[in-house]
Amino acid sequence: MVQSNNYLRFFNNRRRAFWALQTAGWVGFGILRLLNGLTHGERLGYIQPTLVAMLTGFVLSLLMRLVYQRIRDRSFLLVASVSIFLSVSLSIPFSFVVTLGHVAFYDSFWNPQGLEYFGNSMFQAYVLMAWSAFYFGLHNSILLQNSREKELRSRAMAQEAQLQMLRYQLNPHFLFNTLNAISTLVLSKEAALANTMLKKLSDFLRHTLAGTPAQKQPLSSEIHTLILYLDIEKVRFDDRLQVCVDVTSEAKKALLPVMLLQPIVENAIKYAIAPSEDGGHITIAGKVEDEKLKVTISDDGPGLKGSVKSLNKVKTSTSSGVGVANTKARLIQIYGKNHKFKFKNCEPHGLCVHIELPYESMGQQQ
Repeated sequence: MVQSNNYLRFFNNRRRAFWALQTAGWVGFGILRLLNGLTHGERLGYIQPTLVAMLTGFVLSLLMRLVYQRIRDRSFLLVASVSIFLSVSLSIPFSFVVTLGHVAFYDSFWNPQGLEYFGNSMFQAYVLMAWSAFYFGLHNSILLQNSREKELRSRAMAQEAQLQMLRYQLNPHFLFNTLNAISTLVLSKEAALANTMLKKLSDFLRHTLAGTPAQKQPLSSEIHTLILYLDIEKVRFDDRLQVCVDVTSEAKKALLPVMLLQPIVENAIKYAIAPSEDGGHITIAGKVEDEKLKVTISDDGPGLKGSVKSLNKVKTSTSSGVGVANTKARLIQIYGKNHKFKFKNCEPHGLCVHIELPYESMGQQQ
């Protein structure tokens, strides 16, 4: 991608790029012509007719460019026909001028007659055809590269839109429950508690909307957002909800997509804590091992019925919830196959959700 960006940056100013390549190309032609002459016994003075050949080719190719600019996006047959015609036609004056230069500046004893002035026309035609091929090849290469860049940008925009859609599906259930709880507190005339809950909800929503879905943040920031969320839920569940956070200092620095863990914790509350009269515990653990960030969220609820294989194939169901399905989709969008997201029934009961991501820190992120 870096090479592609440098390539496009050079050709952003197409006029500048053309003159740079035009000059370099004909200088290269002159150097090769001079070296070829010297290896065949020509004197150093051969540089003068070589300069004539360079300048003539330089000027004639500019005339060709004026024509090519009008036809370069037309059919291949038309482009090829015009290129061959122009190359052959202009090779005649090209050869004539080069012969005159050879006589005037290098070999005044040579007195060409008639067709001898055009003896190198075939070679000059090949040179002009090579220039034409390079011109159209470069033009089409730029168009292709631009097309690829547009496609990549379109894919990135589509991926971002999909991630936005997935993210915004995570919050409504929690939001409705919270607003209902606040409404109940207001009706019960518990204004102070309702105000506290509103403030925590405001802080939580501010965090959830702060970054884009593909953006990554340290696990410590993710835990902070989770604590805000769980503090709100504790108002609803009181002592029925117990939370334990066990995250190593190294893991706290690791990066992961924003709001990745919240739907999993929300699921644990919905299916493990809420149905139980006694409530339950939720544990959030994190560590770095083998260059991987490993996060486990577990509860002591009833767990899920079925084998481990069937649990890990869950996409969207009553037990997994849309939030977990969306979390899976986000991980696939961001990491492809370079991640793990697994369910496991805990002993003696409960559910563990294990996430394993490539370890990244702020310094490593590009």
